Amino acid sequence: MIKLIVTDMDGTFLDDKKRFSDEFWYIYEELKKKNIKFVVASGRQYFNLKKIFKKIENELTFIAENGSIVIDGKKEIYSRILERELVLKYLEIGRKIPTCNLVLCGKKSAYIENVDNEFLEEVKKYYEKIEIVKDLTEVENDEIIKIAFCDLGGTEKNVYPYLKNEKDSQIVVSGEIWLDVSHLESNKGIALENLQKKLNITENETMAFGDYLNDYEMLKKAKYSYAMENAHHEIKKICKNIAKNNNESGVIVAIKERIFNR
Repeated sequence: MIKLIVTDMDGTFLDDKKRFSDEFWYIYEELKKKNIKFVVASGRQYFNLKKIFKKIENELTFIAENGSIVIDGKKEIYSRILERELVLKYLEIGRKIPTCNLVLCGKKSAYIENVDNEFLEEVKKYYEKIEIVKDLTEVENDEIIKIAFCDLGGTEKNVYPYLKNEKDSQIVVSGEIWLDVSHLESNKGIALENLQKKLNITENETMAFGDYLNDYEMLKKAKYSYAMENAHHEIKKICKNIAKNNNESGVIVAIKERIFNR
């Protein structure tokens, strides 16, 4: 019996226009009747996710910032903070990559230096609380949980080569133009495992959906693992099932088939 459903957002639950089907609200109510918990797991900022699910924000558990922080309702239940030394190290590396922009992700806000319009538009898609500062190294009075590298030409090609040999932090390509640096004990899989223990729910009772490399560890923690039809080839390799693509509401279709036999 499935007791927990966890889904990534971009490229998975959301279509390419960053929307999801209104049918979800009905499906969610039906899941509640079956006591099945619905969890959102994303590289997005918590405040952004909360806005998307405003109707039910206090009912959901959010695994935000690629597993760096988990909030159940309004209560933080898990987080991993980057040490100041590592923050400074990766900001320095990022500044040496000519095509790269940086987002310093704290619990209170996201911080950026560059106000280039194209970059800012990308940031606004995933972060609700944003502060523009003169110098990211001078940000204080916040706990930093992630550094996001944004390269409009592609992070796997342009950014990952600068970071692939670093062993002191979690390095993950989280999208075509995003790469995230976070605490070594910080990814969606670790966050999901902690949540499963808290809820007394096993991997055999978990259903998970994802499309990109930052979903890898999370998908390994679910017996009912689904790669989207549009997923990265490495994600398809490890999943037991393939869902329809994100533009065809693949997550909702799979839930209806597996949970409600429709």
